[in-house]
Amino acid sequence: MSAILRKGIIRNGQVIVDEPIDLPDGSEVTITAHANGKFLGKEDDDRPPTPEEIAATLAAMEKVEPFVWTEQEQAEWEAERQARKEWEKAHFAENAEKLRRIWE
Repeated sequence: MSAILRKGIIRNGQVIVDEPIDLPDGSEVTITAHANGKFLGKEDDDRPPTPEEIAATLAAMEKVEPFVWTEQEQAEWEAERQARKEWEKAHFAENAEKLRRIWE
């Protein structure tokens, strides 16, 4: 899924965008609101972070647990990766032909 970024305003409970968006009717979208010049409670102004914000970010990063796999999990992942690689190699010509036909 790719992101489309557009600015707009709310009028009568509906989002009115500055430019048209080429999406079919019924497309699901996600709206992230900026209210009163703020975004998620912070200034939206491209300024460098304050020392307090840097400290808070570093403190949050320290709480992140390292990702550790067991040997069995690692072996299962490697086996799945190898199986996918073999499948892709076995189906390469077929998929290449489908792509060639699409672009003709």
